[in-house]
Amino acid sequence: MEADRLNTPTTFETPLEVLGHDLLFAQDPNSKHHGTTIWDASLVFAKFLERNCRKGRFSPAKLKGKRVIELGAGCGVSGFAMAMLGCDVIVTDQKEVLPLLQRNVDRNISRVMQKNPELFGSIKVSELQWGDESHIKAVGPPFDYIIGTDVVYVEHLLEPLLQTILALSGPRTTTVLGYEIRSTSVHEKMLQMWKKNFDMKTVSKSKMDETFQHPSIELFIMGFKPLAEGPENSSQAAAEKVDVEPDVEDKNTEENIVLEGSGLVEENSEDHSKSIPRNAKLSEWEARRYGSAAAKILRDVKIS
Repeated sequence: MEADRLNTPTTFETPLEVLGHDLLFAQDPNSKHHGTTIWDASLVFAKFLERNCRKGRFSPAKLKGKRVIELGAGCGVSGFAMAMLGCDVIVTDQKEVLPLLQRNVDRNISRVMQKNPELFGSIKVSELQWGDESHIKAVGPPFDYIIGTDVVYVEHLLEPLLQTILALSGPRTTTVLGYEIRSTSVHEKMLQMWKKNFDMKTVSKSKMDETFQHPSIELFIMGFKPLAEGPENSSQAAAEKVDVEPDVEDKNTEENIVLEGSGLVEENSEDHSKSIPRNAKLSEWEARRYGSAAAKILRDVKIS
C-alpha cells in the first residue's frame, strides 16, 4: 500500500532548525522509494531530542561517544540530530536511497562544523537491507542506541525489522522508534511483537515539542526485558537488566508511569494539540499535517 505523501511534487529541499542549527535536507517525493521523502515522525523525533537534551539520558553529557544506528534513515533527519548531540552514528537504508542520504549528510556536516564543531560526534552512511547478515555484520554491532522513524507501515516488514533490531543489539541497547499510525491492524501486530521482547515506554505528547507533535504520531523507547530470575540465572539477569531510564526514579500510580528527567511518560491517552482559530495562518507543520490528512482522504475515498 502506498503511504501518504506529505510533500508537494515541487518541494525538493526542506530547511529545518534543530538544536540551534539551520539545516537543509534534500528530498525527492516523486521517486519510487519512500526513503527519499522526509516523513513527519522524523521531525517529531528530532524536535523531541531538542526539547529533552538539557538533562537526562538525551543530554550531550550522556550521549557523547554513544554508538547509534538508524534503520530506514531516508533523508537522515533523525540520525543527524543524534550526531549533533555527540553520538557516533551510522545512518542506513536501501542502496537506492544512499546517494540522497549521503548528500544530506555531507551538506549538513559542513553547516554544523562552521558553527559548533566541538559538540558534533560523527556520522556515516551504510547500506543495510533488513535481515541481510552481511550488512548487519559490516556495521559492527552491538550499538548503544537503535533508532528509526516511520519504518513501520506494512505488516510483512515487521518480522525483518524485529530480527534486524535483535541482531544489532547488545544486552543494554536502547531502541527508539517513532511512526505515524496508518493501519490499526499493523499497529496492534507490531505492539504484540515488541512487547514479547522489550520493556516499552510511550513518550507522552506533553514531553514532545509543543508544535511538532500529532495524536497519530507516537514515539516508543524500548529496552530488553530482564531475564526471569531463578537460582541458576539470577546473577546473569542482574547483569543484563536494561533500565529504560537508568538515571531516574520510577514513580508508579494507577493513572501514570512518570520517568522524571528524561522526558518520558507513559500515561492515559490525551490530545494536547491546540485548536486552530478560524482564519488563522497555518504554520509549516500544520500545513504538513493537513496535507497528510487530505492525502489519506483522497486515497481512501473511491469515486464511482
